[in-house]
Amino acid sequence: MILAVIGDDPTEEAAAEAATPAAPDDEYSPFAPLEAEAESQEEPQAYARAATGGAPRLDLVLDIPVRLSVELGRTEIAIREVVNLGRGSMIELDRSAGEPLDVRVNGVLIGRGEVVVINEDRLGLRFTEVVSHAERIGS
Repeated sequence: MILAVIGDDPTEEAAAEAATPAAPDDEYSPFAPLEAEAESQEEPQAYARAATGGAPRLDLVLDIPVRLSVELGRTEIAIREVVNLGRGSMIELDRSAGEPLDVRVNGVLIGRGEVVVINEDRLGLRFTEVVSHAERIGS
C-alpha cells in the first residue's frame, strides 16, 4: 500500500495520520490474530496457532516428501579400499548381527527397528523403539 500526503505544507501530525492504515469497516480483520501473536512474540509457533485458533496446522506440511532410510551400520575405510570393492567383497560394519537398525528421516535418527519379511519378495521394518525428542536433539 502506498500512502501520500497531498498539500503544500504537510505537518508531522498529518503525515503520521496518513501513514497509519485505516481501520477496516467491519469488525473482523483476517490479519488480526496474526498481528496480535506477532506483537506478543510468545513462541516460534505463534503464526501456526494464530491461523488455526490455537492448534498447530500440521496439515500444511503433511504432504512434503522426506527421505526415510534404514541404516545397517557404518564404517570408515580408505578410498583405496572403496576403489577395490567388487562382487563378493565384504565390509565389516560397527553393528552386531541381530542388533536393531537405525531409522532416519532426512539424516535425523527417529527410531530403531528390525527387518521383517512382508511377502516372499518384500522386506519391511518393524519399529522396536522411537527415539525421544531429547535424544533426537542430542544426535
